[in-house]
Amino acid sequence: MESSTLARLLEPEVYARLADIEYRPADELALASRLRKSGLDPDTAAALVSQAALRLAAAEKFGPFAAGMLFTRDGLAQATRLPVAAHHAQRMLASDPQVIADLGCGLGADTMAFAGLGGTVEAVEADEVTAAIATFNLRSLDTVTVTHGRAEDYDLTRASALWLDPARRTSRADARGNATRISDPEAFSPSLSWAFTAAEQVPATGIKLGPALDHELVPPGWEAQWVSHDGDVVEVALYHGEARQEAGRNALVLGADRAVRVHESEVPAEDEDRIGELGDFLFEPDGALVRAGLVTALCAPLGARRISKPIAYLTGDRLPGGAGRALVRSFRIRDVLPAGLKPLRRALVERGVGKVVIKKRGADIVPDTVRRRLKLPPGEQATLVFTRLGEDHVVLLVDEVTDAA
Repeated sequence: MESSTLARLLEPEVYARLADIEYRPADELALASRLRKSGLDPDTAAALVSQAALRLAAAEKFGPFAAGMLFTRDGLAQATRLPVAAHHAQRMLASDPQVIADLGCGLGADTMAFAGLGGTVEAVEADEVTAAIATFNLRSLDTVTVTHGRAEDYDLTRASALWLDPARRTSRADARGNATRISDPEAFSPSLSWAFTAAEQVPATGIKLGPALDHELVPPGWEAQWVSHDGDVVEVALYHGEARQEAGRNALVLGADRAVRVHESEVPAEDEDRIGELGDFLFEPDGALVRAGLVTALCAPLGARRISKPIAYLTGDRLPGGAGRALVRSFRIRDVLPAGLKPLRRALVERGVGKVVIKKRGADIVPDTVRRRLKLPPGEQATLVFTRLGEDHVVLLVDEVTDAA
């Protein structure tokens, strides 16, 4: 968004129109046309429609607060979900800091949580338009100041706690569109080299990063916490000093009614980390545990075992109970089918399967291509898991268990 467009949006008579827009994607062109006919210039009309669309999308992250905020598309994509931001605030406020410096505040989600839970925050944002939007979004919080500037130029002596959200300089993906692991500390702005040095100058530090961070980038003695929320892996947060709870890697699984944490100290010794026979159930660990490298920490509490050393699936003979239910998706194994397409198709037709959902780990396939090549006749829907059992490629016919007790 151009700064001139933002200035126009913030004019009271223009901003007031946002409240009257009932956005529906199918009506977008007609809505923009009506706004132009009412006297608005095309850029302002388009900006109002865009903000209405972004507010609708933002409700998933910001709940009712979205109705009083402004957004950019990239800023919304990168913004912290409010339940996760509240978790950040609890961590960073535990040492009762006088001032939290939120460097790289974006649209202000974490700052909102810090201030909402009683913190005094000095927020800094390098992008001028984003800084202006953050100022608007945080206008009702009198313990917040927002400054347009670089994180590296902030006077760290002003703060007793530091929160950083470095931006990726580049975004890389492999040929299949999967995010590649980030192993270069200079791939961020500000760089992780600068961030780790800055952390030594304040009592408490938290750094929010993408979950693809290479484990080797975590400095010794720091805490690295991979976080998932409602099944989506959203970040890894690094904590130092008074913000750190326990050094090492852990995974935090946040849901509507519980938070479950698994630490690397719970990973079994290698000789206990066994690969066993296929059981009655297949368990797909939450992505935070996969990213944190803590899948095998579930073996003992779930009474489970791995199906193959490099594969992040477990198998067992009973469904998990208690907190274990939040840590995995459970599937009842109906059958083990051949991996070749022709015998697989024959086996599916014999079982009356005509539509498949395909999952994979450790199998070099493209699900949409396999689905097309199977050319199944009409029939019931089933879930197939292409994976390995030991070193052997297999296809598991499974049913998800959604009411595990």
